[in-house]
Amino acid sequence: MPTFSVPGAELDVELSDEGGCPVVQLHGLTSSRYRDRLLDLDLGRGLSGTRLLRYDARGHGRSTGREVPEDYRWPVLAEDLLRLLDHFFPGERVHGVGPSMGTGTLLHAAVRDPDRFCGLTLLVPPTAWETRAAKAADYERAAAVVESVGMAAFVEAGRLVPRPPATLGAPETVPDVTERLLPALLRGAALTDLPAPEDVAGVDVPVTVLAWTEDAAHPVSTAEALVAVMPRARLEVAATPADVARWPQMLCEDVAVHPVG
Repeated sequence: MPTFSVPGAELDVELSDEGGCPVVQLHGLTSSRYRDRLLDLDLGRGLSGTRLLRYDARGHGRSTGREVPEDYRWPVLAEDLLRLLDHFFPGERVHGVGPSMGTGTLLHAAVRDPDRFCGLTLLVPPTAWETRAAKAADYERAAAVVESVGMAAFVEAGRLVPRPPATLGAPETVPDVTERLLPALLRGAALTDLPAPEDVAGVDVPVTVLAWTEDAAHPVSTAEALVAVMPRARLEVAATPADVARWPQMLCEDVAVHPVG
């Protein structure tokens, strides 16, 4: 796979070029495009006739990174994303899709450069605003656990957390990051939040927000708050794996509305 240089990292990228609308697909914290495929969060698998750019965020998957928590704040990841789009889709408006950390990255990029996106499909938005402080403390504690007793203990603790009903049957996976970088990734997540609501309100493109129930790290309340402030957003909430199985088709429908050229 080709790599793309950004300050402090080399990003592993892939472009599936079938012509048509440019689309960029992101992933979540401690994941990668490979792991999201295992978790049925690879919505781009249902796309055809597009130019689909996938990549591993800095410090994740096959991309490199530094042991610097500030490198993994969502505004920094948004800078990486905008650099990629300038390189692969110069001067074009792009449809963005991604879960959790990917949602945070996309929203920061869209606030910074609103003319860059023609639409967004945001999956399982993470804790934000009022609910973010408690989650940030969780990330700090998790980073300390990794440093003191290793990543295996972090993974085992994750297995004890009840799974959202919509994810039942999905395979168990492990973080697609190195033990060396994991504390910095977690502390970077603790340092960051979604853009302020008044800034998100300025993202005036079609947005589909896809949430699922009973997930404290990705509460429906965040999805509802986003839809309440974004002028052209709609919400779909999944309660079963069958609901999640419809998400790739929803992305296809979101992308299909954009004219090419």
